[in-house]
Amino acid sequence: MDLFYPPVCAVCREILTDGRALCDACASDLPRLAAPFCQICGEPFQGRIDGEFSCPNCRDLKFSFDFARPATARDKRTLDMIHRLKYQREIHLARDLGSLAAEAFSDPRLAPALAGKWPLIPVPLHRSRFRHRHFNQAEEISQEVSRITGLPVLKALKRIRDTEHQTALARARRLENLRGAFTVTPAGGRHISQSPAGAVLVDDVFTTGSTVDECARSLRKAGMRGIVVVTVMRG
Repeated sequence: MDLFYPPVCAVCREILTDGRALCDACASDLPRLAAPFCQICGEPFQGRIDGEFSCPNCRDLKFSFDFARPATARDKRTLDMIHRLKYQREIHLARDLGSLAAEAFSDPRLAPALAGKWPLIPVPLHRSRFRHRHFNQAEEISQEVSRITGLPVLKALKRIRDTEHQTALARARRLENLRGAFTVTPAGGRHISQSPAGAVLVDDVFTTGSTVDECARSLRKAGMRGIVVVTVMRG
């Protein structure tokens, strides 16, 4: 197959030979999230800020998760790969996007998750959207993060209400749109009853945090104590 349809880099179109979707140059050139950034949502800031800080958007909000750690800053190349994975079904891109997401675990705040073998919980799709897409991009990304970190993937959440797309909605409307959209699965409930220490929510992009916040709310109600969020990119 590679002879007739040689794999190419998703960014520069250079021919590849090892099953990857990114060449070394493009993979290293994608901008990683670097300090200074908000310790709650991962919003990056220009200039110098000494010590840890939270951005103005987060100071007046109370999230149900402890903090979010995107691996990369917003970049049109990364966003294009995410869109191609989600909307054009280029599932092979999940491997490299998952590899990027796994870099978030270099943050020392995620050391307890690694040490405690916290499960990776992908943000679920509603069954109607899953039927249309045939896969869940957050789950595909989680599988690669699991391969790299050794953390298990747990389908602990189910989306019980089909909501309109969040992309064009303001934050207040996003929160209203998602209220009561998720519930804990039987597998998730069993895990929490036995190991409630913590979990890592995994998604592709962190924008306003409304989706992962509603997911975290459901997990908190079920008894999960620590909840952190890892995404490929900060939107």
